[in-house]
Amino acid sequence: QVQLAESGGGLVQAGGSLRLSCVASGTIYANDFMGWFRQGPGKEREFVAALNWRLNKKFYTDSVKGRFTISRDAAENTVYLQMDNLQVEDTAVYYCALSKSSYISYQVGSYAYWGQGTQVTVSS
Repeated sequence: QVQLAESGGGLVQAGGSLRLSCVASGTIYANDFMGWFRQGPGKEREFVAALNWRLNKKFYTDSVKGRFTISRDAAENTVYLQMDNLQVEDTAVYYCALSKSSYISYQVGSYAYWGQGTQVTVSS
């Protein structure tokens, strides 16, 4: 069993930056994927970024490429999401998630473990 706990959300002006953290308790295996999803007001939860734990290969949705960076600290069982040049449309609850699949998936249903979410609000 793995538990995920996010932190780092908040209120920021457009063009600003935030860094989200997600600490995992329990074992993350080499082929697991750690990812970030978000759910904006009135929207479905959507994929943002993910990485393979062993290979550190990273995947992003198009709308955040060049602005967001996912990274990990394997020793601390922690994954980060550095968000730069934030825009109003990035406003959402951001969730950390863990997939036990051995291949990348952009689908909510592929991720078995979820954090409680952290609010990110970007003002204009």
